[in-house]
Amino acid sequence: MLFPLPLRVACSLLAWLSLYAWFCRRYKHRNYEWSCRLVTLTHGILATCLSAYIGFIDGPWPFTHPGAPNTTLQVHVLCLSLGYFLFDLCWCVYFQTEGALMLAHHLVSILGITVSLALGESAAEVNAVIFGSEITNPLLQARWFLKEMGCYHSFTGDVVDFFFVILFTGVRIGVGAWLMYCELASPKPRWYIKLGGVIMYAVSWVFMVSICRFARRKSMKKYHAWRSWRSDELYLKTNGHLKNH
Repeated sequence: MLFPLPLRVACSLLAWLSLYAWFCRRYKHRNYEWSCRLVTLTHGILATCLSAYIGFIDGPWPFTHPGAPNTTLQVHVLCLSLGYFLFDLCWCVYFQTEGALMLAHHLVSILGITVSLALGESAAEVNAVIFGSEITNPLLQARWFLKEMGCYHSFTGDVVDFFFVILFTGVRIGVGAWLMYCELASPKPRWYIKLGGVIMYAVSWVFMVSICRFARRKSMKKYHAWRSWRSDELYLKTNGHLKNH
């Protein structure tokens, strides 16, 4: 017999807390955020792989079956992610590391997963949202770890930023728009599930605006650095070889 949903969520929360405590003990020479980021990275990889398997292999396909009854595997993954989001929300509130937008993102995620579990339906599209949200998470954490280790301003940092922007734009904005359209056009999902999807997509666009500003600033810095390097190179090539007049 399966455990009740609240107990499974509680076990998930306890598991993430235990993992965080182990990371704190293992990396005691680091700050607490280092351990929390490792937990976030672990969840990001795990949730991406599990949600991808559900969406692409196990089914049902979220674009054609929104509002479908939840499967056993979908429920397991939603309970796993709900426990993580509860842990991360509490951690962020306690240490005051995130702004209102990220806290709102966590609250909407928690509410959406909870409603889907309570209704016993719409896990297909909620799972798809988790996939879209978490697929960029490992790159975001890699960027933070590179900064902490002083390796961000390198070719590796540029590659991480490039793929993060491409994935965020393509999956969360591009594919996310398709999923939202299918969700709104289908008569099956409840209206508040549709509203949650619209809010999540709106949050993604707010993040996208910040990402575009960041990408523009970084591109301009790279361009000015290249212009400066080019000017220095031309100076070195011509210095001492000017024509006499």
